[in-house]
Amino acid sequence: MPSTRTRYFPPSNFGMVEEDLYRSSVPKLVNFPFLDTLQLRTIIYLSQDEPPNNLIGFCEEQKIDYIQPKAILDSVRNHSQTKLSTLPEEAVIQSLDMMLDSRHYPVLVCCRLGRHKTGTVIGCLRKLQRWSLSSIFAEYHRFAPDTRPQNEQFIELFDSDLVTQPRTPVRWFTILIEAHREVIESKSTNKLPTATHQPPQPNPQASKPASSSLLDANPAHI
Repeated sequence: MPSTRTRYFPPSNFGMVEEDLYRSSVPKLVNFPFLDTLQLRTIIYLSQDEPPNNLIGFCEEQKIDYIQPKAILDSVRNHSQTKLSTLPEEAVIQSLDMMLDSRHYPVLVCCRLGRHKTGTVIGCLRKLQRWSLSSIFAEYHRFAPDTRPQNEQFIELFDSDLVTQPRTPVRWFTILIEAHREVIESKSTNKLPTATHQPPQPNPQASKPASSSLLDANPAHI
């Protein structure tokens, strides 16, 4: 007697980025039962091509917000005959704004193959998380074996201060922010050891973080 148990097939290049945050290629019909198990609220589509009709229908049926960043749509209108080799910076910022906002969760980020455009956005997210560049690029190449130096350069030069903190940040990023603030506060209270006949001298690094980052300063920024 044949088994009636549902079989689940994740999209190619599927991976879990953080809690309730996923990445993949564009899901196909065979992947929809698997997507059901994720209970997605948002799909961020990074390709400049029109999304498949069955994906749009799936999102409508499951009440999932399908979002193609406005900056990508604008680039398509302005360069209708040109394939974008890299994402517009504004598209990355718009994607990160959604990925850091708990109101959009759970979230799937995807592009045609789940490689370069998705990898660029995830790489910029890792930069916000203060990953080393070597770790960021190692993760990038795990999903995209073919090299695109322009994307690596984009990640390296990306200005994380362009991303602002949402009013309802996602839990895993809130924990990161709090942990980083504790480190900064502990550094600011440290004093350099001094001789007993001299007054204590403030640590010259106490008034500033070890490095400039989106996490370092104004609470209005992440």
